[in-house]
Amino acid sequence: MRLFDSHAHIDDEVYDFDFDEMLHRAYNGGVEAIMVAGVTPETITKALKIAQTNKNIFISVGMHPHEAQYCSDDIIDGYKRLALQYPSIIRAWGEAGLDFNRMHSPREIQEKWFLRHIDAADELNLSMIFHERDSEGRFLQILQSMRHRERKGVVHCFSGTKEEMFKYLDLGYYIGITGILTLQKRGDVLRELALLIPDDRIVIETDAPYLTPVPMKNKTRRNEPAFVRYVFDRLAEIKDVDADILAETLWNNTCSLYSIR
Repeated sequence: MRLFDSHAHIDDEVYDFDFDEMLHRAYNGGVEAIMVAGVTPETITKALKIAQTNKNIFISVGMHPHEAQYCSDDIIDGYKRLALQYPSIIRAWGEAGLDFNRMHSPREIQEKWFLRHIDAADELNLSMIFHERDSEGRFLQILQSMRHRERKGVVHCFSGTKEEMFKYLDLGYYIGITGILTLQKRGDVLRELALLIPDDRIVIETDAPYLTPVPMKNKTRRNEPAFVRYVFDRLAEIKDVDADILAETLWNNTCSLYSIR
């Protein structure tokens, strides 16, 4: 059984003191590939070094909506150059999107750079890693207005409604499921919706070091790629399917999403 953590931040400083051990635990646990989602130029520089020195680690380039106020044309152009220089490592664009929950960046600035991220990803034919939180329908409105039949993408850490989920699926996107699925109360709605996601349009992720799943949530606050197994186990239980078949389906989904062969 092989698993693909489709979204993690193992470039975070919380792994600096035991990075090799953390990665060893992931590989030993059947996690054979990891996508490190980019959020700033600094984290992407670090993630690139990690990917260059470790097997089956891929990265994306992007600017988290929290950091949108610090984005610029020079940063976008720099990301493009990196993607062209390291095509076997940089397999996606993002994470990018809208987050109106904490408003670390003004709404109009978030929207401006989200549009630029979409244009850049389309220009390079890279899949997108989308971030959405409390955007009051604006995120979906932008995606619908910029519909592109060849664009691949994943709505990372999906937490929306059934209606929104089906609209994302209609646009051709994948749905990213995190450790929220394992949480007793917070995961109730997600567990119901997970049953409705077609098997060929779902991927699993940790979003490490965040969103630690049960039962590890009771032991440590820091999530890590090895823990994606708990997300997988809960998903297999909910869908009531053969674990080996589901694992291979999820692996193929993630490879297809990021155009990895």
